[in-house]
Order: sequence, then structure tokens, then C-alpha cells
Amino acid sequence: MRGHRSRPSTAVRPGRPRHGRRRLATADRARAGRAQRVPALLGRRGRALRRRGTRPGLTLPQHPPGIAEPRRPVDNRRVTTPTAALVRYYDVASADGTRLRAWTNDGDGPAVLVSNGLGTNPHAWPSLLRAGSGVRVVGWNHRGTGGSARPDDGRVDLDSLVEDALAVMDDAGMGRVVVASWSTGVTVAFELATRHPDRVAGILAVAGVPGNTFSTMLSPLRVPPVLGRTLMVGLARSATVTGHALAPVTRKLPWTNLTTDLVRWSHLISPAADTAELRTLLQEFFTTHPAWYAKLALSVAEHERVSLSDVDVPVTFVAARWDVFTGARDMLTASQRVKGSRYREVNATHFVPVEHPDLVLHELKELLARVG
Repeated sequence: MRGHRSRPSTAVRPGRPRHGRRRLATADRARAGRAQRVPALLGRRGRALRRRGTRPGLTLPQHPPGIAEPRRPVDNRRVTTPTAALVRYYDVASADGTRLRAWTNDGDGPAVLVSNGLGTNPHAWPSLLRAGSGVRVVGWNHRGTGGSARPDDGRVDLDSLVEDALAVMDDAGMGRVVVASWSTGVTVAFELATRHPDRVAGILAVAGVPGNTFSTMLSPLRVPPVLGRTLMVGLARSATVTGHALAPVTRKLPWTNLTTDLVRWSHLISPAADTAELRTLLQEFFTTHPAWYAKLALSVAEHERVSLSDVDVPVTFVAARWDVFTGARDMLTASQRVKGSRYREVNATHFVPVEHPDLVLHELKELLARVG
């Protein structure tokens, strides 16, 4: 009919509201935008999914028959370092009756006493624990850590650490041996050599100085020794109080391969460290109550430098360039005060034994050869 304008069709598709097309189109564009953004956030995996036409979050189709299933994710709770099974733990009574958790690799070769870093465990020395390391290592966990009991009277000081070392040596039938030491354990090793020269044949000092430990902390950051000592002692004292609030958190940290790698990638500990070895070390270390650890730290903080003029055994110093706890310069100074000592500096943090285990084993064997 002339002059009549046809009206738009009012028919709509089933299931859609008559006036909802604009809203639906807007929603479709939003979903498309999210589909583009999510793969970008997921990185390489997301881009691969987008190329395959798969959106993240959807279940992929089953693999066709004859094609191998992809490897399942590793259950981090079941991952353990191979060296963990090579450690045998046993108890030893110290001079004052404190029960110590001692350990050994039961290896074949020269006997070596390990004077460990404060509150750490045998897994800090993976190369010494391995089968075929060529050495028989014996060590102990410090009082109140790693299965060792706290003393009844709360006594923790340098004298008690030396007594504990002697108790472990006597129990293992060790006479005069080389002592492999790390961090605070270096102070114990030199003190043992000074007080009992008939028991120490040589010292491997890794990332540690003989005495006055807190004064060397932060020195790589150009912090004056007096200030550095004041700051670290103050931090330790505050931790004896705040540690009680921190304990429920630190002792339940989920140490998986991922969280261990986060520590490595942060460079607090060098990425050179093996993930499984480091994870075992950290798992054991963080079982210690922070307040008790602070008390252990304060017990050695009061000790001044050990006199090196009376040290007449072969000594090797291994320093780390990136160590903020024990400056390489301080270790070089200590090495210069020991006649005939060997000094080596490596690219590492304070955790040299777990970052460069093969180098540590090499230096230990070189020292054993010098001892003869």
C-alpha cells in the first residue's frame, strides 16, 4: 500500500529478551576482552592456549588412545634430597648432661668434625654427606635445635658449645681431626683449637671469622663495626621477645619446591643452590623457635676475637663476596693473621656450603692432604 512504511519485525530468537541485544553484545565484548587478557597474564602458557583456541580454566579433552599422558605435577610433600637418607642420627650426652642430637654419614675416609652454623643442620653440607664423598663426617645439632634438648639450666654460651664438640668427638672415638666449620661454627672451631690443640689437626673456615662475629655483620654494606654490632645485638634481643609471636608462623612455613625457589630467585641465597638440598635445609632450620635461636645468637655475640697467634695448624679460609653477615675483607684479615693459611674468595652469599658444595669438598680434601 502506497505511503505505508513497514514496521520493524518484532520477532526475537527464543530464550532472549526483546530489548537485551545491546546488553548481550556488551557482555560478549567483555568476555572476549577477558579472554584476551587472561592468556596475556598467564604468559607463554596462556598464549599457547589462545593459539589452540582453548580458554584458561576449561578442562582440556582427554588424550586419544596411544598417546602418552602428560607427566603429573610433582607432589612437593614427597620430594626429598638423596643425601637425607645417608644421615644417621643418634644421641650423645654433653658434660653437663644435656642430650645432643649427633649425626654422621658413616662414610669411609678420614674423620672430620663439622662445627655447623648456628642452629643449622647436616643438610647445609650436601657434598660431605653424599655417598663416595671420601670422608667420615660427624656433627651435632646445637642445644635446643634439631632434636637436641635445651639444657635444664638454660645454659648456652661458647664454653658449652666447646664442651658439646668434645662430647661428640669422644663418643665417636675421634682423636685429632680436621674441623670443617661454617659461620658461627668457625668461632667454635678456633676456640676448640686454642683450648685443646691436641684435638684439632686443621680448620676449614667457611664464611665465618674466629670470634667477635656480630662486629663483622653488615660490614659489606659499609656499616661501621660498632654500629653493625649494636644493630644486630639489638635485633637479637628484640627477637627473644617477638620470636614468641613469630613462632606459629615461621615453624609452619610451607617449604615446597616453589617457595624454596622463591628464596633462590630473591638472591637471599644464591640460585646456584640445589632446590632439593636447600629445601631440606630450610625445612629443618625453621623448626627452631625464633626466640630460642635469638638466645643462641646472643650467647656467642659476647665473645671477643679468638687469639690466632697460638693457632699452629693448617687453615683454609673460604670467603663469599656477597656475604652480608661475614665480610670477605674481615676473613682476609683473619687469614693474614694465621701463618701459612690458605685464602679463597668465591661468588656466593653466606650459604657457601649449599651453594658450592663441590668447591667446599675440594677445599676440604686439599686441607686433609696438607694435614697429611
